[in-house]
Amino acid sequence: MDAKTHAKLETRARIMRALAHPSRLFMIEQLAGGERCVCELTEMVGSDISTVSKHLSILKSEGIVRDEKRGAQVFYSITDFRVLRFVRQIELLLAHMLENQMKAADVPQSRVGFAQFLRRTP
Repeated sequence: MDAKTHAKLETRARIMRALAHPSRLFMIEQLAGGERCVCELTEMVGSDISTVSKHLSILKSEGIVRDEKRGAQVFYSITDFRVLRFVRQIELLLAHMLENQMKAADVPQSRVGFAQFLRRTP
C-alpha cells in the first residue's frame, strides 16, 4: 500500500473510531434535530458533563460536529448531515447481515420478515 492510500484509509478509520461509541452515536442522532447546548446533551445522555464534553471533543476533532460559544453556554451542531446517512447505511448493513444469518440458520420466515422491516425503517 502506498503512502497516499494509507493516509486516505487512516482518515476513514479515524472518522469511524470517532463514531464508534453508543453515546456519541446517540448525540449525533439528537443533533440531527438541530443544535443543542452541552447541558441539554448531558441530560439526554445521562452522563456527567465532563464525559459528554469529552465525547463532543472527539466528534469535533474529526470535524463531525462544530461548537459555538454563546455567553456561558456552548452549542453543538452537525457539520455535514451526510454523517447521518452514513450511520443509516450501517444500520441497513446490520439488518441485511442479520437477515442473511437468519436465512442461513433456517429461522422461521416471520423472524426474517422482522429483519426486512428493520432495513426499511427510516
